[in-house]
Amino acid sequence: MATVLITGASRGIGKATAKLFASNGWDLLLVARSKNDLKNLSNELVDTGSKIFFQCIDLSNAMDIQVGMEELLSNGLTPSVLINNAGVAWTGELISMPLEKWNWLFQVNLTSIFQVTSSIVPGMRKNGGLVINVSSHAARNAFANWGAYCVSKAALESFTKCLAEEEKKFGIRACTLTLGSVNSDIWDSETVKSDFDRANMLSVEEVAFELMHLAQQPSSQIVEDITLMPSCGAF
Repeated sequence: MATVLITGASRGIGKATAKLFASNGWDLLLVARSKNDLKNLSNELVDTGSKIFFQCIDLSNAMDIQVGMEELLSNGLTPSVLINNAGVAWTGELISMPLEKWNWLFQVNLTSIFQVTSSIVPGMRKNGGLVINVSSHAARNAFANWGAYCVSKAALESFTKCLAEEEKKFGIRACTLTLGSVNSDIWDSETVKSDFDRANMLSVEEVAFELMHLAQQPSSQIVEDITLMPSCGAF
């Protein structure tokens, strides 16, 4: 069986993706903040026959990541696909954003991805692998009151391209799934002020399907980016 590591796996896109990959015979390494949510998801998927290991890691705490990843990898599974899905948002005027919120957002949306990827890629170099970073169309567009989020996703897009360039000699590919608005719990988070109608947003299951599509690409090719938007537009 192939193995996938998914961050932000306990809810939303991550949970839907874990379910889809398990139903297709993949073994799972799951990362999220909530141990109870991870345990419940693991119990829910036990009948799939997949090996499932999980680790509770707060990606906003840089000091927790290396230790947590080492513990997760000690279970003996080496992922052939890494899906960096976890992310956060903050809404408000860019220049009045508190520094601690800026640092928190960039830690989760960019630095933690660097940390997780750095812990996984060396183990991929022997047999190759794929890193999928979940991004946003905010990487390429400016939205008032979403400035820090836009900047973090633009930086993530650049990180992915540089990673792909450096690691291709080892047979490691890197790509982005660039998303329009998705009906996920990010809209309910304490740091997001939102009154958007979610009826026409992408579903988390549609996003999971595209992640599976990317993961199933043969190693001889790379889809550098898929941009998935709701047919009605951004919101």
